[in-house]
Amino acid sequence: MWPLIGCSVVALAIIAERFWTLRTRKIIPKELVVDVWNLHTKDLLDRNQLRQLRLGSPLGAVFAAGLLNYHHGREIMKDSLEQAGRQVVHDLGRYLNTLGTIAAISPYLGLLGSVLGMIKVFANFSTAEGLTNPAHLAGGISEILITTASGLVVAIPSLMFHRHFVAKVDDLSIRMEEEALRLIEILHGEREA
Repeated sequence: MWPLIGCSVVALAIIAERFWTLRTRKIIPKELVVDVWNLHTKDLLDRNQLRQLRLGSPLGAVFAAGLLNYHHGREIMKDSLEQAGRQVVHDLGRYLNTLGTIAAISPYLGLLGSVLGMIKVFANFSTAEGLTNPAHLAGGISEILITTASGLVVAIPSLMFHRHFVAKVDDLSIRMEEEALRLIEILHGEREA
């Protein structure tokens, strides 16, 4: 049971942290492209503004990487946006492997507890008292059921939230890519601001 309790605590911490971190308005602030365009047209995109942009949000970090290479042409700007985007998406998926691992191993930990409970039950049968005392048998069966249920109680929500967060990261990455392409097109005059 102790490993299952540990897994449940870690899973809850990851779920709470990912809900806090993966808020859409924090990752992709509204009107960021417009703000960057306004700064660009007023020629205010200096190193300090780019630093603030990079620290402001993950999408801002992607934009800052591209804007640093704006004068090198569209393709180099696009490459730097893609490279920064891959890093940001990697950071957005932080802890999701751990959550997936908890979802995968929790039923096995519950099964291990069940097997240990069965061993305990059969060990009680080896004594003369075990055959005549139903309380010993009930205690072992109770342990079997509790550990199995506990493993499933940890695994099912962990798996659900793991899949939810993976889908959320995929959605955010697609939206950031769209915003980055929009920025490239606006800055290079291929699209209206």
